[in-house]
Amino acid sequence: MPQLLQSATTDPRLSRVDRAPATRIMARDVLRGLAARPKRLPSRYLYDARGSRLFEQICELKEYYLTSAELEILGAALPEIAAAIGPRALILEPGSGAGLKTRLLLNALESPAAYVPIDLSREQLFAGAEALTLDFPSLDVRPVCADFMGDFPDPPIARPVDRRVAFFPGSTIGNLSPGEAAQLLRHLRLRCGAEGLLLVGVDLPKDPAILERAYNDSKGLSAAFALNYLVRLNRDLNADFNLADFGYRAVYNADLERIEMYLVSRRRLAARVAGKPVKFDVGEPICTEVSYKYSPNSFAELAASAFLEVRRTWTDSRGYFAVHLLSSL
Repeated sequence: MPQLLQSATTDPRLSRVDRAPATRIMARDVLRGLAARPKRLPSRYLYDARGSRLFEQICELKEYYLTSAELEILGAALPEIAAAIGPRALILEPGSGAGLKTRLLLNALESPAAYVPIDLSREQLFAGAEALTLDFPSLDVRPVCADFMGDFPDPPIARPVDRRVAFFPGSTIGNLSPGEAAQLLRHLRLRCGAEGLLLVGVDLPKDPAILERAYNDSKGLSAAFALNYLVRLNRDLNADFNLADFGYRAVYNADLERIEMYLVSRRRLAARVAGKPVKFDVGEPICTEVSYKYSPNSFAELAASAFLEVRRTWTDSRGYFAVHLLSSL
């Protein structure tokens, strides 16, 4: 059963639902991925406390254009977005992260009723939620520590809600396969209801050289982010990976229109994960993450498969990124 936890500050505006997956579930998911061909690891486990901090640093890099492009869009389009959303909205945010874009949205809205961030990174989630209660003293904040692809109960909301809106920035939807992305969009449509809206950030197709630079940054933060996965497995699943045995690469797959991120074994080796042996050949890759790129037309088709329509699309000045406003068909 999920735990409903009151804030340590006893602030009545802040309650927490903690439904993070148990270690045994993580072990099952990881071992299943490492037994696949090619090997893969579920990207949702990238975001432990250190992984979340590393990703925040990646978002500040000039090469990683996605954050600055989306901020440019929000800076120009938020008055129109806020008018479309209207007053007394409940904002759901799957994969909430650091919350910079959230603050911009909440500042633009008229009397938002509540904010429900959903994330697996417990430390960042709860700290960010407490900070928001200081910045928005009239806002109810209801953080949910859970896998946003899973099922979890709605937290209690005290204030009247006129509309439910799912805010999904950062092109996180690109980390899902098209089938998973359609499933999530359907799930969010049902959570938001017939009058609800979805606001989704999507990375656009572009020159592969620009894409590969974004995910192979010169400071090595993307590599550190991927390698931190092995650090987490060593800590949480009693694995015995030597980080020096693995390199990192990110490549663009033109056929699938996605970036693929890999840890690559430098030598033939055997490791143990959750008590199970896992063997690697020289040069064998583990896919830790993918990032699909959607044109406006291909994203509209994806949305339609989830019984949603694109009401409005905004792009940045370089045409690198898009923010789509969706409603039910």
